[in-house]
Amino acid sequence: MKITLNGVPREFPESTLTISTLLEAVGLGPQPVLVERNGLAVLRREFDETPIEEGDTIEVVRMVAGG
Repeated sequence: MKITLNGVPREFPESTLTISTLLEAVGLGPQPVLVERNGLAVLRREFDETPIEEGDTIEVVRMVAGG
């Protein structure tokens, strides 16, 4: 499956992905993140059920605390 992830074309061997499985694949599974799919925000509670389709544009922003 070919998608654009944070502005970079990426290819994944899986034919079906959800936001959750994508985050696991890129090593961000348990981390607090904000996700946008094709310009629309995805709520964390929707990560398991939101499918990613061929050609989607996904933006992932890690939330980091500090001072």
